[in-house]
Amino acid sequence: MGSTTTATKRTATGGAHKGRADAVRNRERILHAAREAFVVHGAEASLDEIARTAGVGNATLYRHFPDRDALLHGVVHAVTERIADRAERALAEEGSSFEALRSFVFAAAEERVGALCPMLSGRFDPHEPHCQTSRERVERLTGELIRRAQRAGEVRTDIGVGDVMLALSQLTRPLPGVGCRRIERFVERHVQLFLDGLRAPAQSALPGHAATLEELREDL
Repeated sequence: MGSTTTATKRTATGGAHKGRADAVRNRERILHAAREAFVVHGAEASLDEIARTAGVGNATLYRHFPDRDALLHGVVHAVTERIADRAERALAEEGSSFEALRSFVFAAAEERVGALCPMLSGRFDPHEPHCQTSRERVERLTGELIRRAQRAGEVRTDIGVGDVMLALSQLTRPLPGVGCRRIERFVERHVQLFLDGLRAPAQSALPGHAATLEELREDL
C-alpha cells in the first residue's frame, strides 16, 4: 500500500513538473511569435495568427496573456531582459572592450527595439515597476560597457548611455511608409557605421552634449 501511494505521488509530481515545463515553453513560443508579428505588422497584428505561429491554441495564448496589451507588455519585458542578459555576457567577455560593446550593440539591434517603440505610446506604462527594473538594468550594464571602453581609450569620451540607446532605437525603426522587412538588410550596415563613429580618437567634435537618459524621458 505504501509503495503504491509513493508511486502515485511520484507520478503526480512528475506530471506537475511536466505541466509547468510545457507552460513555460508555450509562453516562450508565444512571446517569440508575438515579437516577430509586432515588429512586422505593428500593435494590431492578428492574435489568432500569433497563436498559430506559436503552435498553440487561442485558449492557451489568452491563458498566458488575457489581452493585447498584456501580450505587448510581455514582449517588451522579454526583449528588455534578453538585451540585459546580452550586456552581462558582453561584460564577461575577454579581449577588446570595444569588441564587447560592439557585440552587445549588434545583439540589441537584432531585437528591433526601434520597431517596437512606436506601438507602445499610449498603451504602455514606462513606470510600471517590473519593466522599469529591467530597463534600468539595461541602462546600468550599457553604461558599464561604455565606460570600460572609454577607460581603455577605445571609445570617444563625449558620448553616453543615452546616445547609444537613442541610436539603437533610430537605427532599427522603419522609415515612414517603408515596411520593417525592407530595412532588415540595411540595419547591420548602419549599426556598423554608428559604431565606427564611437571609436577613439574622435574624428570630429560633436555638437551639443551627450544625450542623457533624463532628457530622453522628459516627455514620459
